[in-house]
Amino acid sequence: MRKYSLLLLLLFVLNALHAQKTLLHCGQLIDVNSGRILSSMTIIVEGKKISDVVTGYTKGTGSDKVIDLKKFTVMPGLIDMHVHIESETRKGATADRFIKNPVDIAFESLQYADITLMSGFTSVRDLGGSGVNISLRNAIAAGKVRGPRIFTAGKSIATTGGHADPTNGYRKDLMGNPGPLEGVINGASEAYQAVRQRYKDGSDLIKITATGGVLSQAKDGANAQFTVEEVKAIVTAAKDYGYMVAAHAHGAEGIKRAIRGGVNSIEHGTFMDDEGIALMKEFGTWYVPTITAGKSVGDSAKIPGYYTDIVTPKALATGPQIQSTFAKAYKAGVKIAFGTDAGVYAHGKNWLEFVYMNEAGMPVLEAIRSATLSAAELLGVTNQLGTIEKGKLADIIAVEGDPSKDVKSMGRVRFVMKDGNIYKGE
Repeated sequence: MRKYSLLLLLLFVLNALHAQKTLLHCGQLIDVNSGRILSSMTIIVEGKKISDVVTGYTKGTGSDKVIDLKKFTVMPGLIDMHVHIESETRKGATADRFIKNPVDIAFESLQYADITLMSGFTSVRDLGGSGVNISLRNAIAAGKVRGPRIFTAGKSIATTGGHADPTNGYRKDLMGNPGPLEGVINGASEAYQAVRQRYKDGSDLIKITATGGVLSQAKDGANAQFTVEEVKAIVTAAKDYGYMVAAHAHGAEGIKRAIRGGVNSIEHGTFMDDEGIALMKEFGTWYVPTITAGKSVGDSAKIPGYYTDIVTPKALATGPQIQSTFAKAYKAGVKIAFGTDAGVYAHGKNWLEFVYMNEAGMPVLEAIRSATLSAAELLGVTNQLGTIEKGKLADIIAVEGDPSKDVKSMGRVRFVMKDGNIYKGE
């Protein structure tokens, strides 16, 4: 009889724990679907998901946990569509690729992931690293370490000497001839091999470097580096594996080739011209501007010795241009998803992108939509993320202040929930 009673008690406790809900009492709640701010709302969370959103402050039952967010503005967890979670800028970092092992990169990436999550970014799209980004994604998903949900490209795909050729700047006896295994291709057949290698590695999407880049050890930061045929081959191969393709692109010609080749997003887009903007609208291509990175590299380039001599002039020329390009693209009606290029500047300052987008003419609530619903649309996960609605994953944050009146409140994150787990503000 005693064993039977203990069993009943255990079942009662388990049922009670299973039934426990978390109720978030929200002073203000941003509805990114409508672009409105709702007052006095309750979000009900069960397990990993939102089970309901109701008007007023629901009391719940005795077993429910109530979180008081009445003094804050609540919104969906933010999504940064362009980060490099493995690294962070610093003076003299060029030498890192010669002295750091993958395990060194892995340990350093843990702090960047934690900082990102605590800053309110519950999901990120990592656009290129060493492969540690894939392992970090897996460790976070398994609950072994703390960080945002990661969608990663693994290693970016470049052409020989292109922006993501890992041997740029090496002396000749170290250069070798990297190929599709290392993410370097020449021609359509190698494009297929590189995409298939990313699949084998476990990437979530494909990232190509359609033009030169600012921080690579190569002289041109904007020249076209893929043919249209090569881009089309990558996109076709990517579709076979259910992949979307993001294209790093600064120069006008490379941007247009990438769009015509069928990529899903243009990253940076610094020197995009009117024809490029028209093509983006025609093809429905997304634009991820990364204004914060542009401003950061422009400022860092003014510090003597911060970058190498080959990088500094590119940073000075390219960085300051991105914000005005964004303003032009936004006014033209190009689809925009939030992205910052975190790692090129210090992780945790991702929120500054909202300030720069707002300065360039985008209302704050639209900018927040770009970092929630629009980002989820580009990721292809609107059934799970991007809004606070019944059935969605419980990725929810709260900031101190009203972003529609003070954009800098986006830097005052006081509550972070991901997958129904509270990481900040309990």
